[in-house]
Amino acid sequence: MLYISRKEHFNAAHKLYNPTWSKEKNVEVFGPCANDHWHGHNFDLIVTVKGHPDPETGFVVDLKKLSKLIQREVTDKLDHKNINLDVDFMKDKMASCENLIVEIWKILDTQLPTITKHGKLHSLRLYETPRNYVEYFGGQ
Repeated sequence: MLYISRKEHFNAAHKLYNPTWSKEKNVEVFGPCANDHWHGHNFDLIVTVKGHPDPETGFVVDLKKLSKLIQREVTDKLDHKNINLDVDFMKDKMASCENLIVEIWKILDTQLPTITKHGKLHSLRLYETPRNYVEYFGGQ
């Protein structure tokens, strides 16, 4: 089994805020991430595909096609957007990285078969900061 990864980048704003809580409790739990005027991050998304190489191309997945798929289905919808307000697949969800990566997985997992017969989505890693990231393996 081979694992091949592609890294993409986007910038986005969000706010962590539970509307059923008081402002004080939101600030207590989420700190500056509950800022009334939002806050932003420079996100890095790493998409890893696993599989065996296609005997004709030697690729598990064509990385140019994977990049275009990620851009079209994910980063174009997130880049320079407010995750809470502008991103349809995050509507009515807490805009945490944990929830965001699950929604990204759902999108890429359904679209990946359109660009490869030999690869399957293995993992996603989403860096919110250089020191904070979440990794997801599809509910395993």
